Amino acid sequence: MPESPEVQALVEELGAQLTGRTITDVDVIEFRVTKTRALPLSTLVGAQVTGAVRHGKLVDLGFGPTHLVVSLGRHGWARWADGAAAPSGTDDAEPPPPALAAITFDDGRTLEFTDAGNFVSLGAWVVDDPFEVPAVAKLGPDPAAPGFSRADFDAAMLGRRKQVKAVLQEQESLAGVGNAYSDEILHAAKVSPVVHAAALAADERDRLFDETVGTIASAIDARRGIPIDRLKADKVAAMRVHGRAGEPCPRCGDTIRDFTFGSTIAQYCPTCQTDGAVLPLKEA
Repeated sequence: MPESPEVQALVEELGAQLTGRTITDVDVIEFRVTKTRALPLSTLVGAQVTGAVRHGKLVDLGFGPTHLVVSLGRHGWARWADGAAAPSGTDDAEPPPPALAAITFDDGRTLEFTDAGNFVSLGAWVVDDPFEVPAVAKLGPDPAAPGFSRADFDAAMLGRRKQVKAVLQEQESLAGVGNAYSDEILHAAKVSPVVHAAALAADERDRLFDETVGTIASAIDARRGIPIDRLKADKVAAMRVHGRAGEPCPRCGDTIRDFTFGSTIAQYCPTCQTDGAVLPLKEA
């Protein structure tokens, strides 16, 4: 799932490449992408891009008073139609994900929004105010925002009888963090992913706040300027714990393990995070 560091890098590239460009054509291949049926994406033909910003994990392309807000969902992304070639080298290489919507600009370039999942998680809204989009309206404070404070963090954590990993990923509490970066944050802070937020000791909350802000800020800096077709691969390569089950912990050398978290799989280090306790991994 795209998270705030990669989405931030994406919107910065889109802003740099598209500001001042005019849309000449829109092709919606999958009708379920459009969430504002009264204002389909085709109404943007002739509109000029005035900028691009991020709201949590969502992309917002501005056209003066009008906004195209795109939720990338679980497997969505964006690519230039004239960008990197499809994977090659082996017969079993995965094909590139299908484009569900394509926007062409007056310089001849086409921006495609893709979705690689088994269901359509990509969504697009044409609105006058991005806060008309429910997923934007519900967002909590963003750890990457300059004004993000310890008070914002404590408001999300204090008294919450909910596992701390779930709180980190709860967009109403902290915008932009998902499964991968919550694993990285919790490992860096030496905090168990399944402890309730209300049970965190003061020093654990201190470390968790520092690592939430620091991990996201460092990841944004690391992704900035990387071409959008490489952002996902660079994210995977940079993970210290997430997706590293079976590998040695980079801090203590213990084996990184999988555990079941909701409908997905996450990773942790038993020595660094759970006092050696092994968390359950349910069979699929």
